Amino acid sequence: MKLIPIVLLLLSPLTYAQFGQALSPNDSPLNPINSELNPNNSPLNPLNSPLNPNNSSLSNNGIFDNSGKRIGYEVKAPSGVVNYFDNSGKRIGYSPTKK
Repeated sequence: MKLIPIVLLLLSPLTYAQFGQALSPNDSPLNPINSELNPNNSPLNPLNSPLNPNNSSLSNNGIFDNSGKRIGYEVKAPSGVVNYFDNSGKRIGYSPTKK
C-alpha cells in the first residue's frame, strides 16, 4: 500500500511536464473559441466546406504529406483559430489563436 503513493509522486513531474502546455485554457478543445461546436469551426459552415471553391485542390490553403500528396486544407476562422480539415471536410485539428 505504501508503494502506490511513491509511484504517483514519481510520475507527477512527468505528467505535468508532458501535459503542461496542453492544459492551457486558451489551447484547450473545451474552450468555446476552439470547439468544433463553435459555428466558425464547424464542418457544416459553408466557409469550411470542401465544396467551397476557396478549399478546392486548386486553392493555396492545402495541407500536404511528406510525399506531396494533398491530404486536406486549412481555414482561418474570424476568431483567429486555424482549422484543419481532411479532403472530405472532416475537421482533423486546429491551431488556437495567437495572442
